[in-house]
Amino acid sequence: MQSNEQTTKPDIAQLGHPVLRQKANEVVDILSEECQVLINEMITTVEQANGVGIAAPQIYQSLRIFIMSSKPNARYPDAPDMPVTAVINPEIVEASSEVEKGWEGCLSVPSMRGFVPRHKTIRVRYFDQQGHLQEAVFTDFLARVFQHELDHLDGITFVDRLETTKDLISESEWYQQFVPQA
Repeated sequence: MQSNEQTTKPDIAQLGHPVLRQKANEVVDILSEECQVLINEMITTVEQANGVGIAAPQIYQSLRIFIMSSKPNARYPDAPDMPVTAVINPEIVEASSEVEKGWEGCLSVPSMRGFVPRHKTIRVRYFDQQGHLQEAVFTDFLARVFQHELDHLDGITFVDRLETTKDLISESEWYQQFVPQA
């Protein structure tokens, strides 16, 4: 039974793979069949992995696309609900001077969590899956997810953002210390 589960798990690039250190390329034709298939594959992958976001480089595609899919789950029990959103060619237009540290995990860095500083509020611009320009303001957890995924498009992982290695712990220890036990 376990071997069947192993084969259905999504293939996600792991820390150390060169694709995670590359600056991803701009998407030229959002409405192309190839791009739409990739977006749908990313949505499926993030859902199967119980993530709140995934970037194209994490599935070996060096393109400036990520998915935000925030909802409470085992990995992020306090995550807010947000519709699944494709974010293409994103940019941060403005960021608050207020920076806050918070716990992050990553599908490409399994079994680890880091206490990472991020801007508390960001104003962003990106194209959606239909090719429409969107502007939004994200705060707190959603701002954190956006910044984390945008970093992937620039070849940066949350480990690179740590102020000290003392801010890195195993995920099992994180669950014991920070997730209320039912």
